[in-house]
Amino acid sequence: MNNPLYDTMFAPHAGQGTPFLYLPEGGVISHADFIRRAAQLAHALSKFGVKTGDRVAVQVEKCPDMLALYAACAQLGAIFLPLNTAYTGTELAYFVGDSGAALLVGAPARAQELNAVAQDAGAAFATLDAAGGTLSDCADEQGDSFETVARSEDDLAAFLYTSGTTGRSKGAMLSQKNLISNAATLTNLWQFTKEDVLLHGLPIFHTHGLFVATNVMLMAGGAMVFMPKLDIDQLIAWMPRATALMGVPTFYTRLLDDARFDRDLTAGMRLFISGSAPLLADAHVAFEERTGHRILERYGMTETNMSTSNPYEGERRAGTVGLPLPDVELRVADADGVELPRGETGVVEVRGANVFQGYWNMPEKTAEDMRADGFFITGDLGVQDEAGYVTIVGRGKDLIISGGYNIYPKELELLLDAQDGVLESAVIGVPHADMGEVPLAVLVPLPGAQIDLDAVKAAAGAALARFKQPREYRVIDELPRNTMGKVQKVALRAEFGG
Repeated sequence: MNNPLYDTMFAPHAGQGTPFLYLPEGGVISHADFIRRAAQLAHALSKFGVKTGDRVAVQVEKCPDMLALYAACAQLGAIFLPLNTAYTGTELAYFVGDSGAALLVGAPARAQELNAVAQDAGAAFATLDAAGGTLSDCADEQGDSFETVARSEDDLAAFLYTSGTTGRSKGAMLSQKNLISNAATLTNLWQFTKEDVLLHGLPIFHTHGLFVATNVMLMAGGAMVFMPKLDIDQLIAWMPRATALMGVPTFYTRLLDDARFDRDLTAGMRLFISGSAPLLADAHVAFEERTGHRILERYGMTETNMSTSNPYEGERRAGTVGLPLPDVELRVADADGVELPRGETGVVEVRGANVFQGYWNMPEKTAEDMRADGFFITGDLGVQDEAGYVTIVGRGKDLIISGGYNIYPKELELLLDAQDGVLESAVIGVPHADMGEVPLAVLVPLPGAQIDLDAVKAAAGAALARFKQPREYRVIDELPRNTMGKVQKVALRAEFGG
């Protein structure tokens, strides 16, 4: 193929008048219209100086044009870098600067702030709104076709930034092959076809909404009900016309809280998929009792896309993330990478075409997380039973997953430690019925000092996206430590987890 990602995901839809995006307000965008729009945006990117291999950082609200920018980058051979819309200017400055982005595309309402971020990083800046306006009006309205740039399956297609326990975010480099192989596997495994209509309420700056949900539907040739954000009323209104839903546990707990969500409403649905965070066993039971459907859980991460899934046909075991995908090798290993016997707990490691190419400009970190034999060390603790089903039992990196979003305690702790009156801090995840878990901050004051919690909260609000900000604060005399001086977060969870 000339450009495997574009030729596989997008080119087959050129000229197809079939629906691709159903918009909640009633509009419909056909596959052909979407491909034409992508070509216009590819021209616009070129007018802004974007070349093959350049990074295009995008922070705009979820809308059809943001998705078309992904296709435009693929056609141009640029690297798509979607960024969380909640990130502050301070956070964005790191991503744009570290990635060496040639262009930052942002919302018109934040144009002044984001233009300054782009200038400081040596990047161009353009605006794009949900109605399809600007990117300098598509660089003065170019043609409806664009000559696809030749690329290979090993060329990079996207960066997704994922934080770490050091507090410094890492740019995961994803190749065309990574994206194509995973989408093809999931499309076949979950039996998606052009007849499917997916309810899409996920963000598309995240691997779940973009490289799972969207890529699968592009591969299958089906349609999506493209919601700007999770909206239970919209989910319920559109469900009779849909066949599938992909969501995080929050989707399902909120649906179960709504009396309209019942067996009749879901009669035409084929599949409910959950991921990005564990779904409580009680939710599984309640969902099946209410609808007759059994939720399918799967497991993946930014660096690997999806690695396991409960079967489409066969036993979907609540509490497990299912079996390794057909083209993914998985092992539960000890600290040295030696595979453990079934039933023993260790670190989950995976190998396959789905595994990323490494961290941008971080060869040491890449070498640390990749075994010499090609297995990626996920950092998640798991156990695999005799039948091959995998259960994730913990996280070795203290990751907090709230509403499907990753929160890394170290980033919060560095900010909290710098506040007046604070000697040190520890951030833990505590259970939350709706979000799965949320961050709680434990603060230790300097000797003789009093901590102004209002000031600390204000500092967190100014520097951190809303989903990262601690929901609760506790002040204690000292943090529990072991004999080596390491903070014992297990003890903190035991004390404050309720």
